[in-house]
Amino acid sequence: MTTSILMPKVGFSMNEGTVAEWLAADGATVTQGEPLFSLESEKSVQEIESPASGKLKIIAIPGEVYEVGTVLGEIT
Repeated sequence: MTTSILMPKVGFSMNEGTVAEWLAADGATVTQGEPLFSLESEKSVQEIESPASGKLKIIAIPGEVYEVGTVLGEIT
């Protein structure tokens, strides 16, 4: 089963955010709950945890701005 990693909405008025950096490499095995990427919004930088365990496939490019709900990667 594939789990999509979506750009989360971390604030009431947040519509988009920037993937500051991936904390796991493309193709790495990740565990649910471990920090996956740093999210930079207009007010803060937060580490976002992995929603599932498995192999990470990165889609989003660090430094780019993405709308809330955009698929940033997948875990298989």
